[in-house]
Amino acid sequence: MAPIPGSGLAKGLAVTLRTMTKKTVTEQYPDAQPDLPPRTRGVIGLFEENCTVCMLCARECPDWCIYIDSHKETVPAAAPGGRERSRNVLDRFAIDFSLCMYCGICIEVCPFDALFWSPEFEYAETDIRELTHERDKLREWMWTVPAPPALDPGAEEPKEIATARKAAEKLAAAQAEPAPSADPQGEES
Repeated sequence: MAPIPGSGLAKGLAVTLRTMTKKTVTEQYPDAQPDLPPRTRGVIGLFEENCTVCMLCARECPDWCIYIDSHKETVPAAAPGGRERSRNVLDRFAIDFSLCMYCGICIEVCPFDALFWSPEFEYAETDIRELTHERDKLREWMWTVPAPPALDPGAEEPKEIATARKAAEKLAAAQAEPAPSADPQGEES
């Protein structure tokens, strides 16, 4: 049996009329900001004070999009008779977001918690060469990093916190004890 001429047009118009009466689900992005989950992966932020220039993030990055430059600086001895130490000082920390695949390996391998996910996602540029963000820009994104989720109430207290609490209690107990005073009547003349 041959199709009726114009039946395809009628089916198309029926679909159009049906969808015109439904509420739209499309959000008009620049006008309406999306409601993102709290731990959204947007861009990588740098907490520069924690960076020791260990280079683990740059070595483990599968895209080789992290650029780090540093120099050694001599630190004087902490105590008289001690020896001088040397430490790395961060000169440049940059991430090329045109190469980054947002895998998060750099954040996971950082032993000093210097890299974090920021939910910021509006960092587009008109020129691809401007997607290499230096440490100044990466430091700015740290303000958008949400606080870590609270510990589970039934979880065991972390060892570091328990040790610090015990040390503080011991110090408080030592300061609360009265110091032994010299008794002037018990002294021999």
